[in-house]
Amino acid sequence: MSSLSENLIPDHLQDDAKLISAGEAHTSDEGSGDAEVTRRSLTDFIVGAGALGFSTFIHAAILIILGLFTLTPEILESFNIVVIETREEELDRPEELVTVELEENIDPATELTNSQQSSTIAGLPSANGVGQFADPTFNAEVIEDSAEDTGVELADLTVPASLQASLMTDIPIGSYGDPREVVDNLEQAIDRITQEIIFMLEEGDVIVVWLFDQSVSMRNDQREIRERINKVYAELGLADEAAGDHLLTAIASYGSGYIQHTRKPTSDLELIRRAINEVPIDPSGFEVMCPAITRAINDHEAYRARGKRQMALIVVSDESGEPENNIQTLEMAVTTAKEMKCRTYFLGREAVFGYPHAYMNWRHPQTGVNHWLQVDRGPETAFVEQLQTNGFRRRRDAFSSGFGPYEQCRIARESGGIFFMLPTVEKDLVGGEANKRRYELKAMKPYLPDLDSRQKQLTMRNDYPLRSFIWQVIVDLNPLNEETARIIELGMTFPRDPNAFLQRARQEQEKAKLYINYLANAQNVMEEAYQFREDELNARWQANYDLIYAQIIAYQARVYEYGAALEAFIRNPKQVPQLLPPNRRLVRWDLRNRLDLSAEEISRPYINRASELFEKVIELHPGTPWAERAAEELKRGFGLEVMPVYRTPPSPRPNPPNAPRIPIPKL
Repeated sequence: MSSLSENLIPDHLQDDAKLISAGEAHTSDEGSGDAEVTRRSLTDFIVGAGALGFSTFIHAAILIILGLFTLTPEILESFNIVVIETREEELDRPEELVTVELEENIDPATELTNSQQSSTIAGLPSANGVGQFADPTFNAEVIEDSAEDTGVELADLTVPASLQASLMTDIPIGSYGDPREVVDNLEQAIDRITQEIIFMLEEGDVIVVWLFDQSVSMRNDQREIRERINKVYAELGLADEAAGDHLLTAIASYGSGYIQHTRKPTSDLELIRRAINEVPIDPSGFEVMCPAITRAINDHEAYRARGKRQMALIVVSDESGEPENNIQTLEMAVTTAKEMKCRTYFLGREAVFGYPHAYMNWRHPQTGVNHWLQVDRGPETAFVEQLQTNGFRRRRDAFSSGFGPYEQCRIARESGGIFFMLPTVEKDLVGGEANKRRYELKAMKPYLPDLDSRQKQLTMRNDYPLRSFIWQVIVDLNPLNEETARIIELGMTFPRDPNAFLQRARQEQEKAKLYINYLANAQNVMEEAYQFREDELNARWQANYDLIYAQIIAYQARVYEYGAALEAFIRNPKQVPQLLPPNRRLVRWDLRNRLDLSAEEISRPYINRASELFEKVIELHPGTPWAERAAEELKRGFGLEVMPVYRTPPSPRPNPPNAPRIPIPKL
């Protein structure tokens, strides 16, 4: 197999590649191994849709040859080291794997499935019938005419009148609640809840249960609510119905367990404030939200039934709860709230757009080291509907979805409550300020997420072929699955030692070659699914298709530029000093985005096509997360550059003698 240096650089550099190829031959003979990877057919996933006339997919075997490459004397002589400043806040980024089950009943594939009729769209080789892995070769002429060859020309957005006329927020009061009420801060949300309680008091006595999340990130919210309790009861006291014990309050909290902080519901303000103050911090970071909701309702059902009271539950949390636990217990919480006629309100945060997690920045008070703490903050849908990769690695953005987490919005809607979304920028949320958008409800109405149960959505999946195709591509390109991550997660940091750098770079280039084929196969799948894009009437799924298709083409160019940037650095390394005054030391090399390209004549056709598609997304879906995400992809640029990273040794911090090490919190 030829080295990546012969495929990820322009033709006029091919002669230089021979310097490295000589060193590869010996190493490849001794160290290469064969790994056979069985591809899972896409048709296995949508086998129930046989009536649609899908052609049967076949499994293709790929023989992957991986080799180690030695450092030649010519490169050793030129591998001197140089200096460019990098921002310190960008240095400490988590590299540990985060394992999340993306789909309940789908096993993520380790490779994408090739169509039986796969073509050489995008100029990449078909894997049908081949006996070994072929190096990716870009074909500019094919991609320039891809719209004509594949028939993929994004259609105009179609939003049926029936969808616009029967939105969740328009359903009469008494049937459903409001899954999206945008407020500026907690004060607005509490004022609105106060009005809701007043309306309930007009119908009879009320019991209100406050349920607090025990995570450390909620301390400020708990403090503010405690301070505003007086105002709430003062306003309620304006109504005669609120006098005496017409309104009772209970306080509970949850983390990995559940705690009842009031022995019984009370109207004593001092007891209520004291109970809120007793909410602990759970160091486990585990949050059983749905079981806690069920328990809080059941624990106070006797007070509701005996006094013939109405019940309201107010959940205060900035997270969506443990994903696996939510899957198992969500419907139990929904059923309990409905059967007990308990309106459930949430004071919560916006979900990350199509992604389970956000990250909070936390500085260790003893070491001064910044840590990124994972927060479960989504997604806004029952199953993720967006790619989980940014092209190189798993996403680490906090891009706004315009909606709350699926579980919380579903419970609020089904119980007749409200999800109050606090869109305020959280200063410690990584990427929060850059990606925080406030989308207008009018623009977002056609894109409302499906809040039906997961089981119902799974049952209905085969009725919507486009959604099945998109879900399969997302699963197959899921870096949150450890097996898939070994292939499609590319390293962005490299050792400062020349020998270690070269060995690591060659390994990552081999992964890049395989990853490009993954993306090319995903493009083929999406192009095959385009006929269903034309038939899909749901604006949300039209937008999902449009954005993901554009990203897949863009990511092929970026991965190609990734390999080319590494090759360019190996051939012409930057000259940097090991030390910078006063005491900064070179610690590693990072790959960073830039506008300039390393292999423009090869990647430019893909970039042009992807840019055209991103612009189309912005045109078809204005004022939505899909348009904002497309604009962000355009702004990122497509080139990469190897940059030196310098760090000042941490200064010792005075600690009390024998002070225990403060553990890193879990949110």
